[in-house]
Amino acid sequence: MQTVVSNGYSVYFDNSFSALSQFVSENRYSKVFFLVDVHTQEKCLPLLTEAVPSLSDYNIIEVDPGEENKNIDYCIGIWRMLLDFGADRNSLLINVGGGVVTDMGGFAASTFKRGIDFVQVPTTLLSQVDASVGGKTGIDMAGVKNIIGTFTQPKAVFICTDFLKTLDERQLVSGFAEVVKHGLIYDSAYFGALKTIAPTTVSPELIHRSVEIKNEVVTSDPFEKGLRKILNFGHTIGHAIESYSLANDKSPLLHGEAIAIGMICETYLSYKHNKLSGAALDEITGYIKSAFPDYRFSNKIYPDLFGYMHNDKKNDQGNIGFSLLSGIGTCTFNHYLDEAQIKECLDFYVDL
Repeated sequence: MQTVVSNGYSVYFDNSFSALSQFVSENRYSKVFFLVDVHTQEKCLPLLTEAVPSLSDYNIIEVDPGEENKNIDYCIGIWRMLLDFGADRNSLLINVGGGVVTDMGGFAASTFKRGIDFVQVPTTLLSQVDASVGGKTGIDMAGVKNIIGTFTQPKAVFICTDFLKTLDERQLVSGFAEVVKHGLIYDSAYFGALKTIAPTTVSPELIHRSVEIKNEVVTSDPFEKGLRKILNFGHTIGHAIESYSLANDKSPLLHGEAIAIGMICETYLSYKHNKLSGAALDEITGYIKSAFPDYRFSNKIYPDLFGYMHNDKKNDQGNIGFSLLSGIGTCTFNHYLDEAQIKECLDFYVDL
């Protein structure tokens, strides 16, 4: 069984259900709870409970899917259910879902009775390669993503790639954006390998490599004081685009779709302000445009986007912060730019 050790806990691959069964039996929790959404309760939880028959005594807490529901109101609902079911400080919360479930479930667990144990069972490509690893928990508030949260490590992460069979193509493509990001910021050979496959055909080996990359970064900087900031590449503008879409579109962008736009914009900023070559700019933007859907907008929404960016948690003393590429596979952090400079990259995307 493959594992990756991260900040005192293990990420299990391959036969992760047997590892989950062993984990639960060894820790002897007083109560076990599953946090799921509508999709994962129907498609994923039955696979898990069938494979782990020792998990026969548990309660289920269900939330609605979607980033728009990752908020304090749903957290209150989770805390209320934990209270109603008699959860104590020796209870375990098993988060079975994508990034919304793992982010919000981790936050709810880390704050309930000042913290109960939780583990992550990520069921989407996005959550397997990114959201479930690294110890960040969080919810959104006032349209600003992950503005409330904690740094709290799970007790373990259990990755089963069979769950990816429950996803549609759009979800797989969205998750692939974070995979591409890992190559761009850390491993040029990995990015080269990704360019040869379809976004919907990510192998277990590539998922393992993405987790390794993220783990190497966060282990060296668990509280995002330095190197871990490179994981934010594409996210300053991507989060603003995502927040705008959630507030204004009938069918909002998925996280990875917005991050793909953010990576194009921030690749342009890397070319203008961090010595990324013109050839690399063309290679990266051409590839991302070919792999991810377009999102059309005009300069009329720029004030809204800047409003979201100015509330971004990566800012410093009112300056909008970025992590920018200096080459494919190399990224630096703590770049602060003004609105005029940022407007150029938005114009660049609009004109593509």
